[in-house]
Amino acid sequence: MEVILLEKIAKLGNLGDKVKIKAGYGRNYLVPQGKAVPATAQKIAEFEARRAELERVAAEKMAEAQTEAEKIAKMEIVIAHKAGDEGRLFGSVGAHNIVEAINAAGGQVDKHQVRLPHGAIRHVGDYDIDVNLHSDVTVTVPVKVVPEA
Repeated sequence: MEVILLEKIAKLGNLGDKVKIKAGYGRNYLVPQGKAVPATAQKIAEFEARRAELERVAAEKMAEAQTEAEKIAKMEIVIAHKAGDEGRLFGSVGAHNIVEAINAAGGQVDKHQVRLPHGAIRHVGDYDIDVNLHSDVTVTVPVKVVPEA
């Protein structure tokens, strides 16, 4: 299946690129999310007519993401969680907990933007968590997990 990308997709292409993808990926994700359209002659012509508008919207999203990244980069997040004597947490601190802490501190992120490459945090300590705000904007947030008093 060939599609035209309506925004930049990581590891796939930029705005306006005509790419060949698996049919399921296009039919079930890219097209319903509004990230791509099938590459027919009519859709290509419509895209070329709307290209300037789509580029402007993409630039606005990028600027918003950079502004949010600057705000979030200045934060230091502290999460208190029940822990044992050896520093092992009862349960874990996951993306949901980190999102709640960032949003409470004045940021604006969603759960799917938080990257935990090693899974949930299960020990007390300091961690650097990546938050992917845009395909080109990733900010590292220092998160400190402390035992609850």
